[in-house]
Amino acid sequence: MARYTGPVCKFCRREGEKLFLKGARCMSPKCSFERRSYPPGQHGKDAQFRRGRGSDYALQLREKQKARRVYGVLERQFRRYFREALRRPGLTGSNLLAILESRLDNVIYRMGWADSRNHARLLVQHGHFLVNGRRTNIPSYLVVPGDVISVREGSRKRAYFKELKAYMEDRPAAPEWLQVDPVAMQGTVLRMPERRDIDLPLNEQLIVEYYSR
Repeated sequence: MARYTGPVCKFCRREGEKLFLKGARCMSPKCSFERRSYPPGQHGKDAQFRRGRGSDYALQLREKQKARRVYGVLERQFRRYFREALRRPGLTGSNLLAILESRLDNVIYRMGWADSRNHARLLVQHGHFLVNGRRTNIPSYLVVPGDVISVREGSRKRAYFKELKAYMEDRPAAPEWLQVDPVAMQGTVLRMPERRDIDLPLNEQLIVEYYSR
């Protein structure tokens, strides 16, 4: 399975805004974007003074790259999601974001069981979760309404999940399309996410324009 294993803080610096790819670290003084807000690379400091509006293509490309990096998806997979969004009824951009939101790793993150989507992806790959009672270790698994996601019985004995219950209340509430029971360590997908449920600074129309060139 292809995946990116390099540094991710440079993605925030490249896009010129925080993408919150490393969970709690992004909120601390250790955040690379806070210390070095200029683009990465040898000429990064010079590039920050040359940044302008850019061409329409540049804006579309940057928005597509931002969405890919937020959800941790490589180009081929992202393009496949876009083709699927085209086939579904409704607005293509909203369909694309709904598909990305319904990935299992994102759902685990939205339920508050991980600090970041990268962390959630690792937990899923290690087989800590059940989907409808079946062990699932595929982060790209797409959930559907009615799916029940729970922490595997053997995993609940681990220190991480024991401590997780203690500070679940301090984490952001799950979106309306998800229902979470922190005591039972179980969550249910109530419906597919809608655009109003997705609190990310993404302009999906630019992504549609990029692939429609």
